[in-house]
Amino acid sequence: MLKDKVTTLLEEALKENQSLFLLDFSISADNKIKITLDGDHGVTLQDCMNVSRAIEHNLDWEEEDFSLEVASAGAASPIKLPRQYTKNIGRKLEVKTQDGEFEGKLTEASGDSITLEWKDREPKPIGKGKITVQKKQQIAISDIKEAKVVLKF
Repeated sequence: MLKDKVTTLLEEALKENQSLFLLDFSISADNKIKITLDGDHGVTLQDCMNVSRAIEHNLDWEEEDFSLEVASAGAASPIKLPRQYTKNIGRKLEVKTQDGEFEGKLTEASGDSITLEWKDREPKPIGKGKITVQKKQQIAISDIKEAKVVLKF
């Protein structure tokens, strides 16, 4: 019953801010509610507070003892939803597929595929030495095992 009520409250809270979307939601056996959000333009502390308050203020402590944690996805968290690729266009991604691993700049993202571009050094077709070539790879989202944003420090 608690899960149904929290699900309804969460859906209402996300309707108020259409740029936010749910990545993960769980309730443990001891009623620890954990919600992980992401957003088209990122997630602010205020966004987390608003969702938390929308849920917490509509649950009765007398009826059910619970704890609530609302957080944003971490910078190093894997990309789980196609919607997350769109917000990361222009960033460098590390993508693992059945066919291998790719690392490059995300240049395009649609509902079913992404395009990565990167520069690579290859031997010259004639003579000695190497040349820099521009590579481009389109990858179906269904073929992606794991994708992460590469962070630069």
